[in-house]
Amino acid sequence: MIDKKAPARSAPRAGFVLDKACEAKLVGVHPDLVRVVRGAAARCEQRFVVFEGVRTIARERTLIARGASALKNPFRCRHVPTQDPQHGLVGHAVDLVPLIDGRPQWSWPQIYPIARAMKAAAQAEHVTIEWGGDWRTLKDGPHYQLPFALYP
Repeated sequence: MIDKKAPARSAPRAGFVLDKACEAKLVGVHPDLVRVVRGAAARCEQRFVVFEGVRTIARERTLIARGASALKNPFRCRHVPTQDPQHGLVGHAVDLVPLIDGRPQWSWPQIYPIARAMKAAAQAEHVTIEWGGDWRTLKDGPHYQLPFALYP
């Protein structure tokens, strides 16, 4: 759920353009999600970085072993690419982290504007997304993914 204190914006605001490092981290991510991330950047008042896009099985296994991923099966990770009939091998998730004083920081007050921008961009692009901040159990504010049901 998004913080109710901050008003939702219906019209896009002047945001920013993703830099080359962020664009590089979107390589291999499903094009629908890439469009949403770019749209969110264009309308978001909070700068963010694409912290992670596609993730290898080996990296996911490492994160599971360290306790940094709640998954038990690395093949269920939406960051790990799977075969898409239209787009080939693609990942279905991104982690977007707020930039605060020029550095990525996991700060909930700054995550909410990104979530609002992602949801607005998804609606504008007619793409369904899931936000980790809406999950009932483990909250993952930086995480956005395309749902399994629509993007197997």
